Amino acid sequence: MADREDEQIPGPGQGNCSECGSPLAPDQRYCLSCGARRGRLPGAVAGTLAALSSKGRGVAAAAGAKLPKSKGGDGEEGGWSWMPSPPAIAIAVIGMLALGVGLGSAMSEIAESAPLQTILLVYPHHATEAPPAEEPEEEVEEEAIAAAPVETAPEAIPFEPLPEEAPFEPLPEGEEELDGQPPPAEFNPEEEGENFLEEEELPEVRHAWLIVLGENSYESLFGGTGEAAYTSKTLPKKGELIPNYYGVTGGVLANQIAMLSGQGPTQETAVNCPNYDEILPGTVAETAEQVEGTGCVYAETVKSLPTELGEEEVTWRAYVEDMENGAAAGWPTTCRKPTLNTPDPAQTPVVGDQFVTWRNPVVYFRAIAESPECGKLDVGFEALTRDLKSKKKTPALSLIYPDACHAGGELECEPGAPKGARGVAALLKTLVPAIMASPAYEEGGGLIMITSAQAPQTGEGADPSGCCLAPQFPNLPSAGTTTKKATSGKKSSTATTEAEAEPTAYSEESVTETGGGGKVGLLLISPLVEPGTVAEAEYGNHFTLLKTLATMFGVEPVGFAAEEEVPTLSPSLFVAPEEEAQEAAETSRRKARASSATPRNLRMVGPVKRRDRRAPNWAPGSTPIERAIARLRP
Repeated sequence: MADREDEQIPGPGQGNCSECGSPLAPDQRYCLSCGARRGRLPGAVAGTLAALSSKGRGVAAAAGAKLPKSKGGDGEEGGWSWMPSPPAIAIAVIGMLALGVGLGSAMSEIAESAPLQTILLVYPHHATEAPPAEEPEEEVEEEAIAAAPVETAPEAIPFEPLPEEAPFEPLPEGEEELDGQPPPAEFNPEEEGENFLEEEELPEVRHAWLIVLGENSYESLFGGTGEAAYTSKTLPKKGELIPNYYGVTGGVLANQIAMLSGQGPTQETAVNCPNYDEILPGTVAETAEQVEGTGCVYAETVKSLPTELGEEEVTWRAYVEDMENGAAAGWPTTCRKPTLNTPDPAQTPVVGDQFVTWRNPVVYFRAIAESPECGKLDVGFEALTRDLKSKKKTPALSLIYPDACHAGGELECEPGAPKGARGVAALLKTLVPAIMASPAYEEGGGLIMITSAQAPQTGEGADPSGCCLAPQFPNLPSAGTTTKKATSGKKSSTATTEAEAEPTAYSEESVTETGGGGKVGLLLISPLVEPGTVAEAEYGNHFTLLKTLATMFGVEPVGFAAEEEVPTLSPSLFVAPEEEAQEAAETSRRKARASSATPRNLRMVGPVKRRDRRAPNWAPGSTPIERAIARLRP
């Protein structure tokens, strides 16, 4: 109230400025021309200005005492001539206010036309302050939107929240989630075993000799109780022995046919075909392309390993012992066979001619027996002797069938002649070394296979056991359900080490008491196998061997050998050719070092004393090189 009383409001009579005479409005307190106040200030304001003025003069006086005195614009010392006049200050203040009003209006128009994102970006705290780590990004955006002025915000962009996650539900047992993809089929080792085995490859074989004996058990031929030391001790040391190898049926001829074509027996082949009759009606079953009917001779359309090789231009030959001995009786010396659909006169051996037709299985396929090439493909042992001398004449596959005297079994071919394993040994002592010394075998990649068609099927040691896909053959009456047979896989006493080979898909559980041709064993002799080993874990039969040979020579397996359940022999039984070549090279280097380390042909007479090296007693004719080498010796 004191201020209001002290403040003088101009009256109607006071119309001009007392300083410059400019006209003033009735309620105007300051002159716009000179800035002079009209009337006195309120008491409180005047007191405050007086105090500030006196304090300012004291500070200025103290500062002026330290600085050199300058002359003002009016010539007086210590003047403030640089300060603008009151009108100038008033004009500057008014201009600054006008500029602020203009800038505010402009910014307001920009804010109204700018999108929401632009408004958010001009906030300094968004650039200088990081949002708290615990707050999600969506919450920060919502805060910014809420803080923006409503009148300046454009139409809001619709905010779509993330979809809520479905509640967790555990998958059923046995299933696995794979990013929306269906789960893979469950791994079954039994179903995938064959495919895993096929990842390994059998070695390339350039020449193979398959020696098929007659009726011999594994124990009588290769086992520790073998009758002949050559077959039970000497031969196994040269190669790798597979004890658990079986015939597929009863009958020597039936097993030999199965080994070549994968065909099961007929009632006639099971008894070695006394009548050389064609199989009728000869219908082909869907299962393994089995020929159904009665008889022994297969039609021209039936496939076999020899015919498959011929189509691929892979050479083969069958060598049957004593085939030439029938010339005196008018029989041909090659491709020897009876007339079709007549009794077979060569069912038993005779003195001077131990040939029997059922030991010549290739002539039971009309595609071979009636071929113009049969005389060149089905020959005797004399041709085998000639072919082994030349690598060019040696076929890729040699099928060797000894006669009744050398095939084993208890049949006496001639009075006083050895029989059984001793008869086999009498032939193999000559045959196996001849093959191993042949140019084709020494070339590398050669493979000799020795087995029997079947084990004895009658007598005290009869063995009708089977293994590894022993099916019910369509041409034989059902023999009933077979049972598992526990076999120990007795190791031969001739083995020096155990073969570290992975087994095939077959095992001891695959052995049956009946339905097969018995346990006969298989011996492999080759640079591609480790000598003196026994593959106890390997199981196989004639179908297994047929598929192995077909795979090695690059042709399709036939008959039961083409079934998926039938694997080949394990590739791990064989040494890789590269490893075999490295071992041979290392052996050659060792021999070379040993040879160079021991000087030979030094013809020195008497001892050479250590103190008398300069004057040894040389033998006449010693060369300078021999003398130089001798000086180096103590």
